[in-house]
Amino acid sequence: MTEPGLRERKKQRMYETVSDIAIRLFLEKGFDAVSVAEVAAAAEISKPTLFRYFPAKEDLVLHRIADHEGEAARVVVEAAEPPVEALRRHVLAGLERCDPVTGLNDHPQVLAFHSLLYGTPSLVARAYAHQERSEAALAEVLGGDLDARLAAGQVMAVLRVLALDNWRRIAAGERVADVRPDAVAAAERAFGRLAAGWPGGESSVTR
Repeated sequence: MTEPGLRERKKQRMYETVSDIAIRLFLEKGFDAVSVAEVAAAAEISKPTLFRYFPAKEDLVLHRIADHEGEAARVVVEAAEPPVEALRRHVLAGLERCDPVTGLNDHPQVLAFHSLLYGTPSLVARAYAHQERSEAALAEVLGGDLDARLAAGQVMAVLRVLALDNWRRIAAGERVADVRPDAVAAAERAFGRLAAGWPGGESSVTR
């Protein structure tokens, strides 16, 4: 039983190593200026091997946030409270610990990564596909019908807009300590509106 675990760990290390090398090159030279062949050479693997791990060039960057795909759905499934409340608590906890996915993080490497992501159209498009899959997963755990899909779309839009607003303020030079109170208040307002407009009342959505 230990061998599959070892293989999986090796595979994960390969993902992380190649992604880190690629992001370093992209930050140094620009996403469009670096070829997949250059990344493969820097990682000392063949181009076909790289594509086995990362089907598209953009995936070399999006790997950094791949573990967040479907996160909203997992939060709802694992919670004993209504969906909106579970998601609200999850977001507030993320803001408290300055989770990069909330945009409320001023570490230079995080800021550089977000600048790369939001400043590259093809990465933005790929990130949107990531969000669509997360939205579909959330809709499924909310019941899968039209109301569930509409609710999931609203939740994902709220998460995206809140994070983007936080990142823009931090990137403009504001301090995390100064942005956090506004970020918390904005999240509270947004999830309050979601709860008020939840189809049939928030607790009525199945999970």
